[in-house]
Amino acid sequence: YLSSSSFILIDHYGLSPSVYSVFFSINAVAFIGMSQLTGMLADRFGLKRVVWVAVTGYATVMVALFAIMASGVDRLDVMAALLFVGYGFLGLVIPTTSVLAMEEHGEIAGTASALMGTLHFAIGALAMGVAGIFFDGTPLPMVAGITLCAAISFTLAKLTLGRAREAVEAPAE
Repeated sequence: YLSSSSFILIDHYGLSPSVYSVFFSINAVAFIGMSQLTGMLADRFGLKRVVWVAVTGYATVMVALFAIMASGVDRLDVMAALLFVGYGFLGLVIPTTSVLAMEEHGEIAGTASALMGTLHFAIGALAMGVAGIFFDGTPLPMVAGITLCAAISFTLAKLTLGRAREAVEAPAE
């Protein structure tokens, strides 16, 4: 999204740079707004349940967006609405997975945090490079890349959280 959205929204859909910045900001509001709820949701439902529900929602929304776009529907309003919802879910995923990743590394929290930040940037750079290879001026490669990342997130959550039955079925304490 970071590497392709400006080209797609300005060149493909014809948004002005000012309107593009508003579009980008609206998605940031979804992400940041939902991330502000993670503490409250984690207290009520537990970290693993929040991750499981959020990553499932994120993957579902992105698969739906990809299916719609791949079927030939190329509408900015559809893409904007589903990206907004998807990035809202992502706003729940990233903070909670960061907390879970740091949970076992309290004695080396600084090192663990630095490694996590480095991995975020390295994986992001790799994803942007791959997205650039497939960029064709249409939204489909960008949406495909986001969907692939969502599917990978879902798979990793399933592998690391197991079936998350205990997290989903356990009552909050």
